[in-house]
Amino acid sequence: MKIVILAGGFGTRLSEETLKKPKPLVEIGSMPILWHIMKIYSSYGFNDFIICLGYKGQMIKEYFMEYTLNQADVTIDLSNESKSFEIKRKNIEPWKITLVETGLDTMTGGRVKRIQPYIEDQTFMLTYGDGLSNVNILELLEFHKLHGKMATVTAVQPEGRFGSLAISENNTIKEFIEKPQGDGNWINGGFFVLEPAVFHFISGDSSVFETDVLPKVAGEQQLVAYKHHGFWKPMDSLNDRNQLDNLWKTGNPPWKVW
Repeated sequence: MKIVILAGGFGTRLSEETLKKPKPLVEIGSMPILWHIMKIYSSYGFNDFIICLGYKGQMIKEYFMEYTLNQADVTIDLSNESKSFEIKRKNIEPWKITLVETGLDTMTGGRVKRIQPYIEDQTFMLTYGDGLSNVNILELLEFHKLHGKMATVTAVQPEGRFGSLAISENNTIKEFIEKPQGDGNWINGGFFVLEPAVFHFISGDSSVFETDVLPKVAGEQQLVAYKHHGFWKPMDSLNDRNQLDNLWKTGNPPWKVW
């Protein structure tokens, strides 16, 4: 099954990093967030990726073209006229990666539409190139198969932006919660499972997946939520990036399921 990753946006809210590189190449630890996302899927046995490129997409191509060289031990024999090159040791993921130019200004729905020729008539998964989670991909896929609808979206409850105080009648604080789990509302957390019929709901490059496509699918009673109660965090700002980086440095980040 193919995994589609949206990696073409400008990442303007993370301009401290994205002036020089595309957002999916912003590093958590020493590896791009895109690598972390792919490792999540790969840990469940999904290794066939389609990456939708846009802003600074050539840098993502260069990253994967040089990936084996950068991860392996190599011997370069400069004394040989042919300057032989030999990879001695490599611990490389078994990934097949199709990098698709989906346009600089194309919206999210349009990017999905552009990779239709690579999907053919198969169920596929879709996610964003800037969010991490410990969602169980196999359970998500099984849930999708059981309900038999066109689309499944992983629904999450993000942590609250501000702390929460439980205050008694005499103004004594009964409970202090630094970052509560949202306000009870569920939001789109990405990590979709989609049937190819979804392409019929995408009109073109200007189509936004979240506001143009999904409402139409929902209107046909074909969109189902998979509720994820575990870890989920997008990388929308430099503060988000730093939080994820600090979690990685603990040695046991919650999205590291491999």
